[in-house]
Amino acid sequence: MPALVPSDYFGTIVWLGRVARPVGPDLLIHGEPVEEMPLSFAGFGSEVHAGSTRASCSRVTAQHPKGTTIRNTRQVSLVSAEEMALVAAELGLAAFDYAWAGAGVVVEGIPDFTHVPPSSRLQAESGATLVVDMENHPCIEVAKTIEVARPGHGKAFKAAAKGRRGVTAWVEREGVLRLGERLRLHVPGQRAWAPG
Repeated sequence: MPALVPSDYFGTIVWLGRVARPVGPDLLIHGEPVEEMPLSFAGFGSEVHAGSTRASCSRVTAQHPKGTTIRNTRQVSLVSAEEMALVAAELGLAAFDYAWAGAGVVVEGIPDFTHVPPSSRLQAESGATLVVDMENHPCIEVAKTIEVARPGHGKAFKAAAKGRRGVTAWVEREGVLRLGERLRLHVPGQRAWAPG
């Protein structure tokens, strides 16, 4: 019996991007759009989050001291166009610039995207496959970046983006992602965890 179940949900890639340099002392994200995203097992090679391993950060200090070398399950950041539109509306913005969030892939068409189950797969028609690690929590870097770009709007980002910040993922199968391509959601065939 297959461990992953192909769903009837598809997301269309409406934006691709990269962060070409690390966040500096200014805490600003320098994202930019790209036309296509060639993926290797180490991620998107020209992106700062690429690599088979990474240094642990504040998100995993309960498991690993900060700076410990760990497997990189944060190679690609994905967000939902629909959820980012809701964030923009709460911030009083006409639109959300995905580069502000350092988004790698923006998909349209998968409801409740930020809460797809961990270990779900997003598989392109070409076969390129991303494995969802977990929800990506809102961070101060995005808020600061928005504040610089649109003064008066960034401070509310963390509250507006709670539960809408998308997911992080890693490459399971190499390939190239392109604008307009569809990603099919495959979900683990298991019930939700119910301790006790």
